[in-house]
Amino acid sequence: MLYELRIYHINSGKMQAIQDRFKNHVIQLFGNHNMNITHFWEESDGDRLLYIVEHENMEQRNVNYDSFRNDPAWIEVRKISEINGALIHKQESIFMKDVSFFENKKSH
Repeated sequence: MLYELRIYHINSGKMQAIQDRFKNHVIQLFGNHNMNITHFWEESDGDRLLYIVEHENMEQRNVNYDSFRNDPAWIEVRKISEINGALIHKQESIFMKDVSFFENKKSH
């Protein structure tokens, strides 16, 4: 499994708009393109939104994102949500994989 940590640097005053876009549209659209978001975080100062997407591998990740980016529903959602300006000014991705020496053992 490949994990992609995506970091969005949010334009001033746009945090609620980006969260609404994910909540109302993007999470479902990602699912339609075989991408599973496992967790979201908002930086404590409110300037960045971070989330993790699971992928089978890098090749499948690229196929799924290409499919998503060309989805007419996404194109329309993005257009409408950015009528008053772009929501993010920078996006970063960090790709991670499990290490063999660690197993998360949670006590119940």
